[in-house]
Amino acid sequence: MTSDDAPPAGAKPGGESGLTVVIALGANLLIAIAKTAAAILTGAASMLAEAAHSWADTGNEVFLLVAQRKAAKPADVTHPLGYGREVYVWSMFAAIGLFAVGAGVSVTHGVQELIDPEPASDFLVAYVVLAVSFLLEGTSFLQANRQARREAKERETELLDHILATSDPTVRAVFFEDAAALVGIVIAAAGIGLHQATGSAVPDAIGSILVGVLLGVVAVVLIQRNRRFLVGEYADSRVSAAVVGQLLEQPEIARVTSLSLQYVGAQQLSLVAAVDLQGDPGETEASHLLAQLERRIATHPAIVRAILSLSEPEEASLEPGGAA
Repeated sequence: MTSDDAPPAGAKPGGESGLTVVIALGANLLIAIAKTAAAILTGAASMLAEAAHSWADTGNEVFLLVAQRKAAKPADVTHPLGYGREVYVWSMFAAIGLFAVGAGVSVTHGVQELIDPEPASDFLVAYVVLAVSFLLEGTSFLQANRQARREAKERETELLDHILATSDPTVRAVFFEDAAALVGIVIAAAGIGLHQATGSAVPDAIGSILVGVLLGVVAVVLIQRNRRFLVGEYADSRVSAAVVGQLLEQPEIARVTSLSLQYVGAQQLSLVAAVDLQGDPGETEASHLLAQLERRIATHPAIVRAILSLSEPEEASLEPGGAA
């Protein structure tokens, strides 16, 4: 189990992620337009790679907004667990787009420049556009970083561990894409600077290739994480132990003998557990108590569905600390 994403009580899944994506979309759209104009004016390979990168990021943010909208649809007869996994489908499209458009175009153009180099010009335009892009990307990154750090602190985990493990793919995508964008701008600036200093287009072309490789690595990481949540990712032992503790706080529950927590969306869990009830209620009373508990547990914003059954007498108890 790699997930470390225990939603705090009272939190609304995906609440801040929409703002994070909107800020990233606005920043990337402005940057993409500016970089495209600069690429046309300068003819620099690294600038074209950065333009492709920003257009890919812009498209990705659109996918992420669609993902959030689709995932927010309420549960119905055909989808009793809701549409939460839609967020992973559309986030997967975004990651594949980053790989195909961002990485593919950057590497291909870089190789073409190595084979048939063309001189660049108007270097000042490139530097100004890259500087402005760095500021805009930095603003978007700060928002994603702020959200991720707050969530990591709430879950008492390291920032990078939380980013990789969180069930919310939008904050992970924006964080990694913006981080890659900042590194890519530095690489592009170095390549263009060396092109200007040496008169050779080779450093510029290599810069384009490096930007493409960077985007490819980020895309593969995002694809892998979305794939794991799509096929079914279970909450880790710390989350499970916390939920066991919360179940034992219910006055009707004497002990918990089994628990299964699976992510069915961004910070959305399906809970299946076996419990032993206080006292010795009859079959009818036990059925009513279990139904009441299921409804009560499902009121938590992170629990999409709760299914409880009665424990077998010989089954070992689960403790809040995680031991049986």
